[in-house]
Amino acid sequence: MSGAADIVTRFAPSPTGRLHLGHALSAVRAHDLARGAGGRFLLRIEDIDGTRSRPEHVETILRDLEWLGLAWDDLSFQSQRLDLYATAQGRLADLLYPCFCTRAEIAASLSAPHGATPLYPGTCRHLSPADRQARMGEPHSWRIDMARAVERAGPLTWHDEYAGEVIADPMSHGDVILARKDAPASYHLAVIVDDAAQGVSDVVRGVDLFDATHVHRLLQALLDLPTPHYHHHPLIIGADGQRLAKRHGAPALAAMREAGADGHTLSDALRRNMLPAGFRLGEA
Repeated sequence: MSGAADIVTRFAPSPTGRLHLGHALSAVRAHDLARGAGGRFLLRIEDIDGTRSRPEHVETILRDLEWLGLAWDDLSFQSQRLDLYATAQGRLADLLYPCFCTRAEIAASLSAPHGATPLYPGTCRHLSPADRQARMGEPHSWRIDMARAVERAGPLTWHDEYAGEVIADPMSHGDVILARKDAPASYHLAVIVDDAAQGVSDVVRGVDLFDATHVHRLLQALLDLPTPHYHHHPLIIGADGQRLAKRHGAPALAAMREAGADGHTLSDALRRNMLPAGFRLGEA
């Protein structure tokens, strides 16, 4: 962890739906880590998914955090930082290649053991320069040639509050997308650029994003960016045994607020790992 006076944390929700208990847990933990050390707590709205982000969700996020009793030192929007992502992508240009495959084409060409995530097979990586140039007018994304990137970066590690020293294995993710036509930067690229630009020293987020850190550590090395100290905390599990998620209809904070629940009381309960009936913390 950084020196107390230097600690900067952030909560970075996407305005694609309402916040739920899992978001509240991350926000409270990030807020308290900074405030307990006399540091800064930032709020960053990750709104570069133009097809799913909604302005009304931004307003709800702000109201939910205020209801929880959490105050932030700075509010920023990824949609206002596109030049930073373009610059970062340009610095990685010799490691990137255009991919013209649609999601349906990729799904049809892949198979994997049950429960495993299949890796992109590198179809467009094997196109000749002439073929790529001829197709540049088609919709495409930009993928990183992971093997070349890993070779350039060399062995990497990061420190996690829960897992200790972790050896990065970005090859396990294959040639991930760093930009696509409907999003000027992927989550992987935008988050490491923003964290560095905003001086984030400690990243507090759910353990569901632990695996993504393998890619983030690689990109930090390639772009000569600092590596934050990571705190991947357990997720909140619902009565059905599944982690809370917007797409699965997780109970919204706004609904609790509108029903008259006290947000400060909820925050204090989360600090003690006390959850409403029917919810529990999963494994770290």
